[in-house]
Amino acid sequence: MEEYYPILKSCALFRNIGEKEFGQLMRCMDAQIRSHKAEDYVFLAGDEINYIGIILTGVVEVMKENLAGNKHIVAFLGPSDMFGEGIVCTMHRISPVTVHVKEDAKILFIPYERVIKSCGTSCNFHISLIQNMMVVLGEKNVNLNRKLELLTLKGMREKIASYLMNEASIRGTNMFQIMLNRTELADYLNVSRTSMCRELARMKDEGLLDYYGNSFKIMNKVRLGQCLE
Repeated sequence: MEEYYPILKSCALFRNIGEKEFGQLMRCMDAQIRSHKAEDYVFLAGDEINYIGIILTGVVEVMKENLAGNKHIVAFLGPSDMFGEGIVCTMHRISPVTVHVKEDAKILFIPYERVIKSCGTSCNFHISLIQNMMVVLGEKNVNLNRKLELLTLKGMREKIASYLMNEASIRGTNMFQIMLNRTELADYLNVSRTSMCRELARMKDEGLLDYYGNSFKIMNKVRLGQCLE
């Protein structure tokens, strides 16, 4: 477990909790690490969820399928990212999404009850955990609103510009890498992959951006922002 403490330190749930407390914290919360192979399903839409997952290694995707079987990617998650926290806070704890392992992963699972309730020894960090959980849920709501705004944009160029500018803002730089390949990015934006690739090429020719593989560089932030006006 100790080798993953630096990753846990970066997890929003453990904000302001020192690594020296992680040993006691993990025992108190009955945390367990499980290994998952690529293409495994952590859980499916419709399953009852009673735990929070934290990615230690690998990548998982959160996705939703409609009745026709079409997949829509909600999010990609990597080391230190959480999932399940919004589901376990509902009354019935039934997942509306599927969590699928994209790359071999190790995941830390924490029973929900161990996060929201103080233990018998009244550990000081339980107050921090509860406070951090509230912040995580608030940020999750903001991110979902952001995704909703993205999906309501009608134009292909608008969606691409909005996504890339948000990624640049999160990273604090105009040059960055994304976790999604072209097919996954098209799924995330809910657009045709072929049409998206054509639009990316046009935006590159016009000097708005540059890219190679999953690496992007915003060449003209002002003009790219004008795509959203």
